[in-house]
Amino acid sequence: MTDARDPRLIWTEAGEPRSGRFGDVYFSAEDGLAESRAVFLEGCGLPGAWDGRRHFTVGELGFGTGLNIVALLDLWSRMRPPGARLNVFSIEGYPLSRDEAARALSRWPELRSIVGLLISRWPSSTPGFHRVDLPELNAVLDVAVGDAAWALAQWQGRADAWFLDGFAPSTNPDMWSDAVLGCVSARSAPDARLATFTVAGAVRRGLAERGFTVDKRPGHGRKRERLEARRAGSPVEVSSLSKVAILGAGVAGAAVARAFRDQGITPVVVADAVGAGASGFPSALVTPRFDLGDAEVATLFAQALERAGTLYRAIPNAVVAEGVIQRPAMERDAARFAKVAAQALWQPGSMTAHTDGSLSMTEALTVYPRAILEAWLDGVDPILGRVKRVSATPSGWSIRLASGASVEVDAVVIAAGWGLSALLGDLAISPVRGQADWIEAEPPLAQAWGGYVAPTADGFLFGATHDRGDTATDVRAGDTERNLATLAGRLPDLAERARKAPVQSRAAVRATTRDRLPLAGAVPGRTGLFVLGGLGSRGFCLAPLLAEHVAALVLGRPSPLPFGIGRRIDPGRPLALAQPLGREDA
Repeated sequence: MTDARDPRLIWTEAGEPRSGRFGDVYFSAEDGLAESRAVFLEGCGLPGAWDGRRHFTVGELGFGTGLNIVALLDLWSRMRPPGARLNVFSIEGYPLSRDEAARALSRWPELRSIVGLLISRWPSSTPGFHRVDLPELNAVLDVAVGDAAWALAQWQGRADAWFLDGFAPSTNPDMWSDAVLGCVSARSAPDARLATFTVAGAVRRGLAERGFTVDKRPGHGRKRERLEARRAGSPVEVSSLSKVAILGAGVAGAAVARAFRDQGITPVVVADAVGAGASGFPSALVTPRFDLGDAEVATLFAQALERAGTLYRAIPNAVVAEGVIQRPAMERDAARFAKVAAQALWQPGSMTAHTDGSLSMTEALTVYPRAILEAWLDGVDPILGRVKRVSATPSGWSIRLASGASVEVDAVVIAAGWGLSALLGDLAISPVRGQADWIEAEPPLAQAWGGYVAPTADGFLFGATHDRGDTATDVRAGDTERNLATLAGRLPDLAERARKAPVQSRAAVRATTRDRLPLAGAVPGRTGLFVLGGLGSRGFCLAPLLAEHVAALVLGRPSPLPFGIGRRIDPGRPLALAQPLGREDA
């Protein structure tokens, strides 16, 4: 944790956590849990406010020790509506470590099981958005590390309830600024409830001016009063979609299927075959793209790598090896890698620049694609066949297969890799053919330098060619020779072993965009049509996070992505369009 984000935690003689930065306590000395329940849960009308809801969203300013969220999850675990999902969004400018939070929360043994879940998945302290899965509770937590005004402006959700639990306005005025209160209002759903311990006049007036009815209530413990507020309106269930189709069964399509199933929806998956395209190799590297000049792009790949690692490690046999060495391809790379390692985006020790110019990426992975596809498509029976046409209907979308069969759905997500070009020609994507080769041998350390070598279950894969505009997938002896030459230029011993062994080969076509950024979101002018594509050679890094973003957009639920990043990868951005959109057929 950098000093700029250090909460300067102090433990009192009674073992209570206190912020040295703000000179205030994290929770009541008398009984912090009782205060959380009285001020925030009861103050927001919980559990009554979520009765009859399929989905409920809670926002919080001041994650701190996580006590409020633990109290919320405990209540949700006991009194949630059947089948309902909970989204929680919490902001923390000065995050505590896992061990510090565990010590603070150990005061309540009755919450041991909920505390254990949260602590075992404690969010990273790096700046940005971090997702915590709680499938045992039908819940997901997104924690934004950064300034409150920034985080609220970047969040793509609307809260049904708010816990305003920053340190007191007198010690932490930035948490209670007009900008923050304005964003809270803008991110509030109709009939949103709001609760806070403070009754400061500026807070009362700020909320009232923004359409909340504000009431003082009896305080808890030594505090005489607290605030409750409520916005006018009736709760609205955003999405009533029940049938969603995904076109494609590579890593993008499988990731979208997983994202929908986590939201309680089993999609229809339509594809030529499972893993037929670029996801069909025996191993794949999960590495980020580096960017020193574009903070949003750098943040996208850092967040994507973190999310991919979390999800892949949860799949049996999916991770072949941990760690990848990035070798310099040119002289200036050594200085560049040193700057990459110094970025605040990475957890301490996860990026290490070495004197030989290389960069160790301990969080990067080599994965087994087949294990991932099987896990994420488990329970989904793909409809195998070539999609001929996707057409809008008065009630949704119709998918016509070459066989003559058709599927009627409410919404469609096209995640077909290069196949996207035939289904949605209005988006500007380009093909890049790549052939990789592999042998049986002792698996080496994963390395990349322009070419790459990746361990497999029983050997290693090397490559890959990069031929723009080529859509053929035939195996070419000349491409194997090119890959061997690339390998020999960096790792001659491995190349010699490869020349002496039987070589297996495969070619596939990657889909790329003009600005080298993915396509993830709604297709403009086509209500109910969405896309996840243009992932290039970073599909296994990007797909898990971006699939959750797309699923959230389809269902009208909070995205894990900051707004600025979502805008950069939106299919409607000028560089993504091949021509103006207007038709209602894909």
